[in-house]
Amino acid sequence: MPARSDIAFRNAKPRQKPFKLSDGGGLYLLVQPNAAKLWRLAYRFDGKQKLLALGPYPVTSLSEARAKREAAKKLLAQGSDPSVERKAERGAARLSRRNTFAAVAEELFDKWKAEGDAAATLKKKKWLLDFANAELGNRPIAEIKAPELLDALRKIEKRGRYETAGRVRSTAGAVFRYAIATGRAERDPSADLRGALITPTVTHRATIVEPGQIGALLRALDGFEGQPTTKIALQLAPLLFARPGELRTAEWAEFNIPEAVWRIPARKMKMRREHRVPLARQSLALLRELMEITSNSKFLFPSVRSWHRPMSENTLNAALRRLGYDKTEMTTHGFRSMASTRLNETGKWNPDAIERQLAHQEEDKVRGAYTHAAEYWAERVRMMTAWANYLDEFRNLGRVVSLRA
Repeated sequence: MPARSDIAFRNAKPRQKPFKLSDGGGLYLLVQPNAAKLWRLAYRFDGKQKLLALGPYPVTSLSEARAKREAAKKLLAQGSDPSVERKAERGAARLSRRNTFAAVAEELFDKWKAEGDAAATLKKKKWLLDFANAELGNRPIAEIKAPELLDALRKIEKRGRYETAGRVRSTAGAVFRYAIATGRAERDPSADLRGALITPTVTHRATIVEPGQIGALLRALDGFEGQPTTKIALQLAPLLFARPGELRTAEWAEFNIPEAVWRIPARKMKMRREHRVPLARQSLALLRELMEITSNSKFLFPSVRSWHRPMSENTLNAALRRLGYDKTEMTTHGFRSMASTRLNETGKWNPDAIERQLAHQEEDKVRGAYTHAAEYWAERVRMMTAWANYLDEFRNLGRVVSLRA
């Protein structure tokens, strides 16, 4: 039977029952009573009559239907069943959709959550993943190459966010490595971008280290006239020099007043290991004062809106601004730099003990001595007492004094 023209298929009208318009070679158009027109290919494989759907007309044109017929014939000549091949292609497409960058990133994020990453850490990782997903989320992860990833990171750089671009590269790298480990990618293209991004200028966190200025700052904290809980948090910040997030989310259950120690659980720590903070008498006095205000809450410093949540992350920095210290002079995080600088400059304390009290990850292999939470504990207890006394002398006398072990 000679092949029909496209006009014949286009002008075919529906009838009360379905009927076929053949194009030869097993290809025909099935016209339904509801006017739907569907391409079908009848063929035999392994002695059985089979049918392959090729798409609706006119979305699938006559020429496209014929091309699909010829492709099916080639598969039959090679001993393959076109229907089986179609199912395999659809399965691969579904697998590809499940293995997009966004899908793998979500799976990795769930793994981080199950491993107990702190809420603040998860929030930051989610924020960084959102940058990557905006450009790469719908792409099959195995198909993403270095230039495509670089193009996505360049868009972040164009907004002047050089440090963010670097952090997104690192976080995306974790997603690619997870995809490799789970058999969904073969390599990590982020590794090819080392040196390709703009290196941001390092800016150190604002802090105060000059003795006279430290005394003035401490007296200003004592004179804060806002919320009592905010005032005590400000007063504890230089004494404990913990990370701001660890301080504002501190819970009463973490404190052992009789033993004078604050145990911060690993889930809250940046390095995922429990951290202990010795409590000098000055810290204990402030905690007892605070206990009279917030002991009915889970948190030392509950939010003013709800005692079931900790104070917001901007509260203490905003309080410093009210005291006249702008972000170029002092931040809550700056209390850590203040303590580190002054304690190291005395030469009285083991640098590893200082680093351990700061809960820093030791990167120097030579100084990699601190691997256990108990190391330097006795020295850290003495050091924290000396540090608190040192601050008291600055506050009371407003002059330079010596820090004694």
